[in-house]
Amino acid sequence: MTDAAARGLWITLEGGDGAGKTTQAGLLESWLRERGREVVRTREPGGTEVGTLIRDIVLHHRGDVAPRAEALLYAADRAHHVATLVRPALARGQVVVQDRYLDSSVAYQGAGRVLDAAEVRELSLWATEGALPDLTVLLDLDPAAARARLDAADKPFDRLEAEREEFHVRVREAFRALADAEPQRFLVLDASRPAADLAAAVRERVTALL
Repeated sequence: MTDAAARGLWITLEGGDGAGKTTQAGLLESWLRERGREVVRTREPGGTEVGTLIRDIVLHHRGDVAPRAEALLYAADRAHHVATLVRPALARGQVVVQDRYLDSSVAYQGAGRVLDAAEVRELSLWATEGALPDLTVLLDLDPAAARARLDAADKPFDRLEAEREEFHVRVREAFRALADAEPQRFLVLDASRPAADLAAAVRERVTALL
């Protein structure tokens, strides 16, 4: 998926919990709509009806979920999401703005759960027939700062947010390694910067792709 002009544009936002992905996705969506672009805003898991059911299991199930089962559930959501929502939207020439994609599985299930990161990535690539975004924005934030933001939000933590700091340190390191490996796809931003500054940096990169 590389011919953005012919079939739309696919942008994903990645980073640890509390990094500000939802905020930046909303700002980007508004900016694109102001410029007359049709935008599909979505997320993983939970971007479809099937995904909502899977999201409840992987993030809110009170019992344990085996790490490999968790990885497979995310891949199942991803397969359905890309086939039924993302690809059709891109074919219509729309811009897809998506909160999380396969990089999250590599970071959270691969590094966080200490599975084989390459196998987790290959699982998602198989599930989606090799689909990769045109741009992935990585909002990089120290896990301690991210936890402070989550604490300030004063809402219950999901299963991943509730993990120990060392889990989130591994996740952050994995995200940064992914960005280093694919600099042409990633835009890495310091998520401690003001939201307006981050939004401007994202808009600059997206403008070059439109």
